Amino acid sequence: MSQVVLVTGASSGIGRATAQRFSARGARVFGTDPHDAAAAANDAVRGLVLDVRHDASVADAVAVVLREAGRIDVLVNNAGLAVVGPLEEISLEQAGAQFDVNLFGAMRMINAVLPVMRRQGAGRIINMGSLAGLMAVPYLGIYSASKHALEGYSEALAGEVREFGIRVALIEPGFIRTALDSSAVVGSRRLPAYDGVRERALSGLRRAIAEGDDVARVVDAAWRAATAARPRMRYPVGRGAALAGLLRSVLPHPVLAWSVRRRIHLESFKPLAMLRGRRPRS
Repeated sequence: MSQVVLVTGASSGIGRATAQRFSARGARVFGTDPHDAAAAANDAVRGLVLDVRHDASVADAVAVVLREAGRIDVLVNNAGLAVVGPLEEISLEQAGAQFDVNLFGAMRMINAVLPVMRRQGAGRIINMGSLAGLMAVPYLGIYSASKHALEGYSEALAGEVREFGIRVALIEPGFIRTALDSSAVVGSRRLPAYDGVRERALSGLRRAIAEGDDVARVVDAAWRAATAARPRMRYPVGRGAALAGLLRSVLPHPVLAWSVRRRIHLESFKPLAMLRGRRPRS
């Protein structure tokens, strides 16, 4: 029997590629978009309207999957939002919207499918995290905070549902070549104090995304998490991703912060200069 897979945020980027990979491997896939079912559909993917911010929308979409397929074997929580810019410029309303999609949206989806998976005695929940959930990125602070929260939630959930035959996995991409930069929301309050760095920071983030890894690497990790006999809790994706946790535990914070700033092109300071007693730009 082929797996029944539900992928949120499947109209573009990682979500679309994930839905297509699973359907190509024989799964029965339902992909979602918050506004347009056709945007998430193709010949092998059934499109659904599903807005993870609303309980009724989640319940309606899950009911359609159960009516048509009778079960849900894999949930891929991919729907996401990125609010970018200096933290001081981001309103509480924008921060709430960030968490409402990236954390609470995943929680709504999981709460809707857990009763189904418990009855089945099996299931896989795959949450799309981020390396930004392990090492906070300047000017992606609220996004990083939401992914940090998803990390903690996923770890706790994994310990609670294991006895029901349900496994939880986190996919942790670094910078991936997607349209994240073009769909990101910028802070609503423009403060003169950041006029000199704001565009340089956002340009650096766009460049890091453009230089990032291919979406296929994230899809590979999601496929392994869904099909492995003994899935891991975490699947780091991208250059240096597997070392991120180790580096955070062993590197002094100034060095770690410098490396993150360097990755987003905010820091041109060279390591040898550090050894000669020079300090990076703040």
